[in-house]
Parts: sequence; C-alpha cells; structure tokens
Amino acid sequence: MSPGAPTAPDPRVTVVIITRDRRAELLRTLRLLSRLPERPAVVVTDNASRDGTAEAVARDFPDVRLLTPGRNLGAVGRNLAVRHVRTPYVAFCDDDTWWDPGALRIAADRLDAHERLAAVTARIVVEPAGEDDPVVAELRDSPLTGPPWLPGPAIGSFLAAATVMRTEAFREAGGFHPGLWLGGEEELMATDLMRAGWWLAYVPEMVIHHAASTVRDSTARRVLGLRNTLWFTWLRRPAGSALRRTLYLLTTVPRDRASLRAFARAGRGLPWVLRQRRPVPPEIERRLAALERAQRQGTARRYVG
Repeated sequence: MSPGAPTAPDPRVTVVIITRDRRAELLRTLRLLSRLPERPAVVVTDNASRDGTAEAVARDFPDVRLLTPGRNLGAVGRNLAVRHVRTPYVAFCDDDTWWDPGALRIAADRLDAHERLAAVTARIVVEPAGEDDPVVAELRDSPLTGPPWLPGPAIGSFLAAATVMRTEAFREAGGFHPGLWLGGEEELMATDLMRAGWWLAYVPEMVIHHAASTVRDSTARRVLGLRNTLWFTWLRRPAGSALRRTLYLLTTVPRDRASLRAFARAGRGLPWVLRQRRPVPPEIERRLAALERAQRQGTARRYVG
C-alpha cells in the first residue's frame, strides 16, 4: 500500500473463499486478510474438508462466517456464500491467494464509478518469486475493444481467485453453473454477463498474490478444465464455432488417458448440455472468437499436467 493511502475500513466489499483440505493455506490467507486496511467481511464455504479446516477456522477466526454444507460443492460453494453477502461487491479469493492492502478499495472505487461494469480482475503476482502470473499478459493484451469509460482493458472472462464482482451482476447471472462444478467455470458466467450487457475489465493497480498450494492434483484439474471447456463451447458457441473448437482441442491436447477421460466425461454430459444450449448472438460470438485466437498464441492455457 502506498504512503498516504486510506487506512479506514471499507464496508463495500465482502471476501468469499471456497476451500477443501487446505487448512494451513486457508489459515494463512485468513490471517493476511484480517490485516487488510479495508477490514472486509469474510465468508468461507468449507467443501467437506477432512483435515480439520472448519474446526480451525471456527476456533481461530470467529468473525469469519463459516458455511459447512457437508459435501463438496465445488465452485457452487461460492453461490452459497454469496447468499450471505450484504455488500454491493464481492471479492473472490482462493485459499492460496490473498489481496494486497488497498486492492479491494481500488476495486470498489472502480465499480462505484461505472454502473455497467460487472467485475474487475487484478494483476496476479506469483509467490515467492514475486513475478506476474503468465495469464497477466493475456489480460493486459486482451484483443477486445470496450467502451472508453472502462478503467482498464476489456476482458472476456475472469479468474475467480482474483476478481471483485458486483453482487447484483453475480446474482443476475445466476452464479456459477452447477453442471460445470469446478474448473474453468468462469468462462460461462463471463459470457452470460456480456450477453446481458455487462462489461469486465482488467485493472492492474489491483494486486492479488498467489502461492500455489502443494495440495493439488494437476491431472484431475486438467481433466475438469478440458471437460468444462468442451461443455462451455457446446453450451454457448454457434454450431460452426463449436465444431471448429472441438476439433482444434482434439488435435492439440496431449494424447493420453487424462485427455481421453475429459472427452469421455464431456460426451456423457451431452444430453443436459444440449438441453440447455443457448448460442450467443453474433456480437458476442465475435468477442469469443477474438479471445480464442489470442489464447491460442498465449502460454497460460495448456491442457497438460
């Protein structure tokens, strides 16, 4: 936080976190959030942890609103948490990320200033190296053109671990889709927000830190991410674009069991996906096509691991 920055609490933002079996990382994040000058309210959804996470949060952070649905809701745990949010803005945070002092105030100021701005995404700094996450270049160099009032580059998706969203917009979009569960779930919500006339922006003055948890299964995450990319494509892209993207993924992902599982799971979901299919209009499809072209040139999205 820069010298002279406001230090009074800011009541405009609530932080929402989902977690599962990452007690140490979550407790570190909660400690750091408790030291923020904004003093945000915090809601944690514990997705049926088995390592004593919920008990530790209740003991060490009694001011945190702790939700224990008793099963692993995945990203839908955020939907549950947002039901308890009473502030105009909700800051999403993972158990291995934490907001920089002053970042939430910047986000609230930007959202206050622009009523059709649904969300602002922060610059992500990877710890302990202190370097920008590779996805930052994608956000900074977004191919989308937005209205001149946007506080930063227009973006076509967001990262839930690094985004502050207008609570009204989140609820209007219906939250994260339960069918996707977890893994790239943001793309579908972002597209539905754009379709409804909302804008999303990258705001580099906001900073969030990410120290990737060692408690993760990278292969399982790849399977979910690829499956959900296919489901999103079939849910929202026009037929020609959906076919082209599917074929592109078929020919570029690693030829291994993880990719085979992802395509098989995606195929098994086709009945509900086709029932809920609602292709975007041409204006939104042009944005999605531009984003797809840019992503093919980037290094942040690779279905490996």
